[in-house]
Amino acid sequence: MNYNIRKADLKDLDTTAALFNAYRIFYRQADDYEKCKNFIQERLNNEQSHIFVVYADDKAVGFVQLYKLYHYIKLQKQWLLSDLFVHTDYRGKGLSVALIDRAKQLCDETGACGLMLETEKTNDIGNTLYPRCGFEYDSNHNYYYWWK
Repeated sequence: MNYNIRKADLKDLDTTAALFNAYRIFYRQADDYEKCKNFIQERLNNEQSHIFVVYADDKAVGFVQLYKLYHYIKLQKQWLLSDLFVHTDYRGKGLSVALIDRAKQLCDETGACGLMLETEKTNDIGNTLYPRCGFEYDSNHNYYYWWK
């Protein structure tokens, strides 16, 4: 399958927002394209994340979004692989792996020590994909959330 991956900018806002909305729906969130569009626009306007979109068959079919963090042990920048999504019609074709590889390339380009991510325990696809892509499972830590 022929594909290409491009870094998203504001001219890709509608396409990226549609993918982000589909991703959120996959995670059982309400369909809300306008909120997604505003969210992505704010990330891009403020350079708060890097978003890479994969195109296949001349249409956007997936994306990865990364946020900058800092690792307290390595004392270096790292990237949080926050969001990864490929449209269901294009899964199983290596596009998720290609997006992860692009995220790893961003680490090289920015001198970051690596990537970290979190996914639901029930995400069978992700929990199979990430170890195949060289990620190690950290069973020593629990993740906690505080929501205002």
